[in-house]
Amino acid sequence: MPNFPKPGPMQLMRFFLPLQDNAGQAFPAEMYSAIETELSGRFGGVTAHLQSPASGSWRHGGELHADDVVIFEVLLDQADMDWWRGFRVRLERDFRQARVLLMLQPVEIV
Repeated sequence: MPNFPKPGPMQLMRFFLPLQDNAGQAFPAEMYSAIETELSGRFGGVTAHLQSPASGSWRHGGELHADDVVIFEVLLDQADMDWWRGFRVRLERDFRQARVLLMLQPVEIV
C-alpha cells in the first residue's frame, strides 16, 4: 500500500522549469527525470507534470518573455530552506536561467 501523507498541515514546494533555453534549444529529458529521481529519493515522492507543459510569461526590462514549462511538486512536513535555496541555485545553473521560481505554500491534507 502506498505511503500517503497523513491528514493535517504540510507544505507544498512547487517549481517551474523551462523546456528550452533562451536560444530555443530543448533541454534533454534526462535532466527532468534526474530531478524527479532525486526528489523522490530525498522526500519520498514527487509529482512531475511533464506531459502537458504549461505556458509562462513575465516582463523583464520592459520586454515580454515566454516559456513552455514543466511543474514539479513536493509535499513536505517541514521545508529545509537552506537545502531548497541551494537546489534553486543548482537549477538556475543547470537550466541557464537568471531565476527559477520556487513557491512554498501551506496545505492541509484531508
